[in-house]
Amino acid sequence: MPIYEYACKECGHEFEELIFSQKDEVVCPRCGSGNTEKLMSACAAKVDSPGPDFNALKNTGGGCGGGGG
Repeated sequence: MPIYEYACKECGHEFEELIFSQKDEVVCPRCGSGNTEKLMSACAAKVDSPGPDFNALKNTGGGCGGGGG
């Protein structure tokens, strides 16, 4: 059950809504209008590792520039 971000076209209020079905009507919690639009939102993901250690690659001579440090 995803949470979507919406904006009310009547009062401009932005809010989040938990949607159980795509058929559900989304109503603005501020003014009660059903004239809303879904906003584009960024997603978040949990990562178990911190990722690559880019400092370890410094001065190794690899990459686009070639050459060695």
